[in-house]
Amino acid sequence: MTEFSANLGFLWTDRSLPDAIHAAKKAGFDAVECHWPYAVPVDDVKAALRDTSMQMLGLNTARGSVEKSENGLCAVPGREKEARDMLDESIDYAMQIGTKKIHAMAGFASGEDAHQQFIANLQYGLDKVKDLPVDLLIEPLNRFDAPDYFLSTTVQAESILNEVANPKLQLMFDCYHVQLMQGNLCGLFKHHLSHIGHVQFASVPDRGPPDTGEINFSYVFNYMQSLGYSAPLGAEYKPKGDTDASVGWLKTLA
Repeated sequence: MTEFSANLGFLWTDRSLPDAIHAAKKAGFDAVECHWPYAVPVDDVKAALRDTSMQMLGLNTARGSVEKSENGLCAVPGREKEARDMLDESIDYAMQIGTKKIHAMAGFASGEDAHQQFIANLQYGLDKVKDLPVDLLIEPLNRFDAPDYFLSTTVQAESILNEVANPKLQLMFDCYHVQLMQGNLCGLFKHHLSHIGHVQFASVPDRGPPDTGEINFSYVFNYMQSLGYSAPLGAEYKPKGDTDASVGWLKTLA
């Protein structure tokens, strides 16, 4: 039986984070994850997780300036202090709510300077979590939605993972982004399995619920299970209207 995590960055966004946690539990999800919870008091999130017996699987480092449409800073040259402050913030928040995965957002950058900055900041974060029950994730984003994002393919991510060579740095395998950039979801999942720390999904091409679009997620989920992957899969899709009306797939794709 496949388990699923609700990404509250996209689901139940009309509610507070604690209320969204309760909604995910009621809908039948096994866990939750989020994007940027930092404006929400830790105690409120802890209470919602405790009351629902849910775990917050992951969160992201902060975006940076929302007004400037920044999307992380870990690979942005000249922003080292801010990037490391964001890593510190995310590690502290994660530890307080029992979250074990942090997506270190690379940001909009390119070139060798950006590569070296990303490696240096990842090393900083990994040093911070070396004795903690927390891992860091890196995630390729597709060039259609995020044209200038530093990390765009699993090939690039694999090179970084091999260069850093630390088991606490892992790959966020987002089926939506991988399908748009590379296709061959099952083949790439198998190839990268030893590096994968979390899986996310949404339909292609519209990033909707997984029972729509061009991907046969019933087959994909079963294939992942056949390889021994049993962690909850992250539903990071955009509902077409009310979230509660979009979750019928939980019964048909589990």
